[in-house]
Amino acid sequence: MACYIYIYYFYNKISNVMYERKIPKDLDCGMAMIMEIIGGKWKPCLILNIWQGHNRPSELQRLNPKASRKVLYQQLKELEAHGIIERKVYPVLPPKVEYFITDLGKSLLPVISVMDEWGTQYLEDPNREPVLKRIA
Repeated sequence: MACYIYIYYFYNKISNVMYERKIPKDLDCGMAMIMEIIGGKWKPCLILNIWQGHNRPSELQRLNPKASRKVLYQQLKELEAHGIIERKVYPVLPPKVEYFITDLGKSLLPVISVMDEWGTQYLEDPNREPVLKRIA
C-alpha cells in the first residue's frame, strides 16, 4: 500500500510540472508563425467548425469523430492562447461551455477556406491541379 501511495504521489508531482522545451521554437518567419497557430491536425477544422456555428465541445467532437477528446481540448486551448477563439463558460449546472471566433480568428478564415477548397478539389481528382480563386 505504501508503494502505491508513493507512486501515486510521484506521478502527480511529475505530471503537474510544466513541460519546458529543450530546443526553443524558432518563430522568425511568417510561415513558422502561422504553422505554430494553425499547425495542429484538427486546428483548421476546429476554426472552420466554430465559424460555421458549432460552438459546443460535444458538437465539435461529433464533427471530428476521429479526434480524441483530449486532443480536441488541447488544440482548443492552444487556439484560445493564441487569441484565435474565445471560450465562454456559462454559470449554470451542469457547466455550459461555448467557443467563438475572435476578430483575429476571422482574419484566418480566408486562409483556411483556401486550404479547404484546395483539399476538396484534390480529393475529387488527384491527377488534376486544383484551381483556386484569387483572394484580394
